[in-house]
Amino acid sequence: MIEEINVECATIGVVGLGLMGSSIVVSLLASGHHVVALAPIRGEKANAKKHISDLLDHANSAGLLKKGLKESTRSLFISEDYNCLSDCAIVIECVIEDKTIKSKVYHEIASVVRPETIIASNTSAIPISVLQEYVEKPERFMGIHWAEPAYATRFLEITCGNKTKVENAEMVYKMANNWGKEPTLLRKDIRGFITNRLMYAIYRESFALVESGKATMTDVDKAFKYGVGSWITLMGIFKRMDVEGLENSAKIINSILPVLSNKTTVPKVMQKIVEVKGRGIYNQSGLFDYTAEECKVWEQQFASFIKDISRLAERYPSI
Repeated sequence: MIEEINVECATIGVVGLGLMGSSIVVSLLASGHHVVALAPIRGEKANAKKHISDLLDHANSAGLLKKGLKESTRSLFISEDYNCLSDCAIVIECVIEDKTIKSKVYHEIASVVRPETIIASNTSAIPISVLQEYVEKPERFMGIHWAEPAYATRFLEITCGNKTKVENAEMVYKMANNWGKEPTLLRKDIRGFITNRLMYAIYRESFALVESGKATMTDVDKAFKYGVGSWITLMGIFKRMDVEGLENSAKIINSILPVLSNKTTVPKVMQKIVEVKGRGIYNQSGLFDYTAEECKVWEQQFASFIKDISRLAERYPSI
């Protein structure tokens, strides 16, 4: 096990500065860390610098930066050179979900960091036990999965692979509280982890309702938004059952589970959009139609809402 990491002063590296990687960089800066942000793809550095700057401005206006905008900016170093990661206590990989590419990134990271440096992936799709096979000293490797926008959401999922030393994951779990998160620790690696297994079960049933003609996408969204959305931040799934009464939940389970979708392929309506490179609000082509202005508003509203809902949740601590 590595020595205890200084919660506030540790230097943390982030490799891959796309939308998610840049957001993670800002989250770590907001928590007071020095961050080395590595752009492994040619041409990514310039775009990432502007994107991170914009996110820092937003985080600052929302009052999320511990050290203020100027000092947070000074705590950031953006580079294309892996050697700059040498002093990092933790390095988080955020490149595309491709095992071959990730393995090359891990090799580059491991060649310059200390043997005890924790190496982690933000993956939500590839099992940690698979990825850690590409890392020298796999006991230091784990998943650290963030939600977007990383600097405003309280979600963080830490996942052990088969060879991860649990003590290392527990140390990161403790650090995550300093990052303003409510972390979960998955001690046994499962595909999709906790969050994606839950969400994609919902996605599957939502598409099944739409494709069968029983409801529109707008109606499904409304039902989820004003039904589940009215309680989910307060109590979660199992607590909800206790509040409703387990007898009622058991009756509903018996009647509904047999008729839920069990499809294992990408829904046709989604596949058509993916084939034409539709990326939702990021290029105005998704399940719904958007203008450029609407895309910008949705991005801004989402970030502001996450901040507000996090503050609301703090008023209702778990009992």
